[in-house]
Amino acid sequence: MNTAGFDMYKNIISLVLLCCFSFNVPAQNAQTPLNAPPAWAKQAIWYQIFVERFYNGDPSNDPKPENMDSPPVNQITPPGWSVTPWTHDWYEQEPWAKKMGKSFNYTVQFRRYGGDLQGVLDKLDYLQDLGVTALFFNPINDAPSLHKYDARNYHHVDVNFGPDPGGDNRIIAAENPVDPATWQWTSADRLFLKLVQEAHRRGMKVIMDYSWNHTGTMFWAWQDILKNQAKSPFKDWYAIKSFDDPATSENEFSYNGWLGVPSLPEIRKADVTSNRINGRPYEGNINAAAKAHIFSVTKRWLAPDGNTADGIDGFRLDVADQIGLGFWRDYRKFVRSIQPDAYLVGEIWWEKWPDQMMDPVPYMKGDIFDAVMFYQVYRPARFFFANTKDGIDAQQFRDSLELQWNRLAPAFRYAMMNVSSAHDSPRLLTCFGNPGKYKFKATPNDNPSYKTGKPDADTYKRVRLYLAHLFTSIGAPQIWNGEEMGMWGADDPDCRKPLWWKEYSFDPETRNNYQPGPKTYDPVGFNKEQFDWYKKLTGIRKNNPVLAAGDIAFLKTEAKMIVYKRFDDKDEIIVALNAGTGNSRFDLPGAGKYVDLLNGRKMKGKTLTLHPLSVAILKRTNEK
Repeated sequence: MNTAGFDMYKNIISLVLLCCFSFNVPAQNAQTPLNAPPAWAKQAIWYQIFVERFYNGDPSNDPKPENMDSPPVNQITPPGWSVTPWTHDWYEQEPWAKKMGKSFNYTVQFRRYGGDLQGVLDKLDYLQDLGVTALFFNPINDAPSLHKYDARNYHHVDVNFGPDPGGDNRIIAAENPVDPATWQWTSADRLFLKLVQEAHRRGMKVIMDYSWNHTGTMFWAWQDILKNQAKSPFKDWYAIKSFDDPATSENEFSYNGWLGVPSLPEIRKADVTSNRINGRPYEGNINAAAKAHIFSVTKRWLAPDGNTADGIDGFRLDVADQIGLGFWRDYRKFVRSIQPDAYLVGEIWWEKWPDQMMDPVPYMKGDIFDAVMFYQVYRPARFFFANTKDGIDAQQFRDSLELQWNRLAPAFRYAMMNVSSAHDSPRLLTCFGNPGKYKFKATPNDNPSYKTGKPDADTYKRVRLYLAHLFTSIGAPQIWNGEEMGMWGADDPDCRKPLWWKEYSFDPETRNNYQPGPKTYDPVGFNKEQFDWYKKLTGIRKNNPVLAAGDIAFLKTEAKMIVYKRFDDKDEIIVALNAGTGNSRFDLPGAGKYVDLLNGRKMKGKTLTLHPLSVAILKRTNEK
């Protein structure tokens, strides 16, 4: 490893001291109970940002091969590689990609468009105008890949996201990465902290995405293991099966990668006292020295230079089921000891692919997370609102929602991050526009008949109907960046297209890239009608606190019509949704009149008639 003044073999005792220091957790701030989510969580309107595809605010820092290469088990940038133009047809291979003679799905992993943190800063006013109140950043830790779950450094922002990649590399090389006392702030780090301050000034919360389950092969501790094998002071950090025997000609080095992926070596698990099965919680912890390093990184971002006002507001925690519950309990205590209002949301997804999602309850008892990415309520919503093969009626939809809500304590129901689409799922329009199982064979590579082009008019109506439910339901709504622009795309990698900003003119996109016959194309670009619908819904939610904190009661569940009210001791809002193909009627209860918050129209009479695929969000007034 190229680090000035750092002897890899010295002071292993410092690891132990650091570990002991990290677990000396102060008493919890009495203002926020340790076993409850922060009060702000239920008010959040989340916007998830994938920085590399968000916006290129500084072309001078665009990625270069030396910061992308990740030997020996990951990608090496091909000859002639260059940054892809932002407005390029997504399915059209670049000249360097064509020379590789590989499939689109292979070459697309080498693509970079140059999105960076300056780009996010440039668009904060846009996000504020949209109505966003909380930002969830996909990993921005220093890493060679596009996805950045293969950390090279946990404690630094990726050098290509800041203004001086070369200078940042020199700063990082001069540190002792195992000793936080030597850590410096790179230009990319400082730009992120500036972004956090600017977001806070606009009333937005900020959380970062980390995977504490694994690193990348360029991670400094792993690089030392590759060099020194069993003599490395970090050999116990990872789940290594066998080291290389220098006396033999073959390489016996073997280790566990996340789900068998060799580019993501897994942190060693410790104190495991129950069976470890993918998709199920288990009791256990991780290697103590690696844990100490993780805690130091966590503190760095929560309280930069000891100041929580300048730090982030929590973490999204990747593949959380892969790490034992004991670690997460310790982690929660540590995080809350630094920032009592911090929010922790775990990725708890599949127990048995593709039909059974995990039970979030073991993680939602007040000792681990404040929320999970709540796909568990999205999937039945898709079955109700979309035109799918496995459609359900209103009563089944209600039963599915109540099943999920009722097994959680009320505070956690309201703090949930209600995710519809993300960086590793189909975009919402495309998910609704294909009739098969959720996320199953959801790419044209897996299913040649999977539709990847512009959805039809029926799909837009159904998505907008669902969004009205999302923004009036229990839990905090989440927007995957670009959904509000009307973007479409299959599962990864197609969900990670560069965003369709309205100031750009895009090349038409190939519609039938995977099907035989002459190619056809779709015009692509910013969809103002879709944006306006999102903005209307964020405004309704923000201006009516009862939608974030009020109780819920179902008033009608018949065929494809569902009606519920959100209420407290001051306000009542009735949400009526008709996902069917015929008119539906509902008799409004009680005295008083109603106004439709979607269009400002006052209700005439006591019977509401909804046309097919339509919605009304009615607020009771005091008028007689």
